[in-house]
Amino acid sequence: MEARAVLRYVPIAPRKVRLIADLVRNRDVNSALDILKFTNKAGAVPVEKVIRSALANAGQNSEIGVDDLYIKTIYVDNGPIRYWARFKGRLHINRIRRRRCHITVILDDGAEQ
Repeated sequence: MEARAVLRYVPIAPRKVRLIADLVRNRDVNSALDILKFTNKAGAVPVEKVIRSALANAGQNSEIGVDDLYIKTIYVDNGPIRYWARFKGRLHINRIRRRRCHITVILDDGAEQ
């Protein structure tokens, strides 16, 4: 059985969060949370949050063994980008892009149906 959680509109660039997602992909949940606990990157906090949410979702289903879960799929999609301009010297404009992302985690217990 699978458990799924999605965290949307995270105010971090997707490229930064994908680095963290690659660290924990295909690992069991406990070791993934340990890795995220000691990872010194800003993207580790929302990834840990969404993994804990998926773990809580799995706990609501009595058919899923919570101790045997591993991260089957984790991916980071682009969210909306907020654009604005900051004026520079001599009539130049510096365009600023504030990126957001959506994080999706699917946990599985490895039991075939």
